[in-house]
Amino acid sequence: MDASTSDPRRWWALAALVTSMLTLGFDTTILNVALPTMAADLGASTGEQQWMADAYVIVFAALMLPAGLLGDRFGRRRMLIAGLGVFLAGSLVGALAGDVHWVIAARALMGVGAALVTPLALSVLPTLFTREEQPKATAIVSAASALGLPLGPIIGGWLLNHFWWGSVFLVNVPMAAIGIAACVFLLPETRDPGSPRVDPVSTAFTAAGLGALVYAIIEAPTRGWGDPLVLTMLTAAVALITALVLRERRVERPMLDMTLLAHRGFLFNTIAATLVMFVLSGLLFVLPPYLQAVLGNDTLGTGVRLLPMMGGILVASRTAPQAATRFGARATVSAGLVVLSFAALLATRTTVGSGYGFTALWLTITGLGFGFALMPAMAGALGALPRDRAGSGSGLLMTLRQVGGAIGIALLGSLLADTYRDRLDVTGLPAQAADTAGESVVAAHLVAGKTSPEKAADLLASANSAYVHGMGVVMLVCGAAALVAALLAAAFLPGARKADESTGTPDMVAPQADARQ
Repeated sequence: MDASTSDPRRWWALAALVTSMLTLGFDTTILNVALPTMAADLGASTGEQQWMADAYVIVFAALMLPAGLLGDRFGRRRMLIAGLGVFLAGSLVGALAGDVHWVIAARALMGVGAALVTPLALSVLPTLFTREEQPKATAIVSAASALGLPLGPIIGGWLLNHFWWGSVFLVNVPMAAIGIAACVFLLPETRDPGSPRVDPVSTAFTAAGLGALVYAIIEAPTRGWGDPLVLTMLTAAVALITALVLRERRVERPMLDMTLLAHRGFLFNTIAATLVMFVLSGLLFVLPPYLQAVLGNDTLGTGVRLLPMMGGILVASRTAPQAATRFGARATVSAGLVVLSFAALLATRTTVGSGYGFTALWLTITGLGFGFALMPAMAGALGALPRDRAGSGSGLLMTLRQVGGAIGIALLGSLLADTYRDRLDVTGLPAQAADTAGESVVAAHLVAGKTSPEKAADLLASANSAYVHGMGVVMLVCGAAALVAALLAAAFLPGARKADESTGTPDMVAPQADARQ
């Protein structure tokens, strides 16, 4: 279908894409609120919990670019349907899994499906909408993906309060089925046979390099950074990623077009978006155990207590486009990152006795900073590119965002685990019980339930204090990362006028404001 024709089905098709992106968005975080329950039921350590979260994100990031090219060459609708089918199958495997390893495998399979869906959901928009309508459609799809992140813990909490932990996987089945039906009946088939071929070697370098890097980061707190296996994995990650960059620079039509990073607006907006996802993914990994184990909320209560963040994001989604139009994307993105940094630094003041009110305050500020930084950064990154390179640019942008999320979970989760283990006092506990308590704050609470009242009280106090201290260290790193990103954005992002003149492309900020209408 030509984008110039006003097919009335296009808005229904957009609704189907929004449903798919919303599902993928909340599935990125829905597992977080279930991890304490799954850790108790499956006996999962902190490292295994990180893998349950990261298996999805790593595969998602590694396969997104080749998946987009497959859709270009063999049909975008066909690949969207295939991706939703794989996602549905992975969700069924996860719902029926009986141990940690099957859960990790299911999450990886779901990552394959998500990688097929995400870039193609964006790439079909030019075939559905006119040039004037495309910014609005892109903003709606991007907002659905962003809003799905805080929705995940709320949906997961409600499900866990009424069903078993497998329900957080099973909820995806009807959503994916609706998406498949909508693609079959509403989406036209489009392809671009002239797109670059999928390079299996580059794909392997990407997947293996990211996998080795995340494995090393997750295992380092347990094994030590000087452990031969950790050092080998870090070295392999550097070698593989370097080989990927060198290979792609030599290829005439690269799968990973590194020359896109020569566009200053694209580069620094992408860095900002990646660091925002680094902070948010790490935060949503470490926060549920605090709300659930330390503050004593049930799973639904944990999810509901993340609503202030969602409220902040909703407010920002309504006002960020207006701010970007009035003050420019550079000022808006920089201010959003400063607000995000302030929220993280405020969170470092959290104590065991702070209560939820203080947490709700910095969560609200976090949502505001996230919304003001991410949405204009996404629009600015794509708006900085020539129109004929928007497809490859969106693929690279989404890939780097997912990489930021994966490293955020791995690095910040490992930092938390290391700090928690160092601060935990297990004096008087048997060796096996002490090792178990050191795996996570949830495990410590389970151990406390099997010991004498005197030892239990001491262990609970120590575990809660150690976890909150570790969370404070994580928030300090998040605040520093957001502040660095703010300084980079303020120093190097081009102004809207300059970006327009250099690329001949609309800034995409003003049109994005129309998404509210």
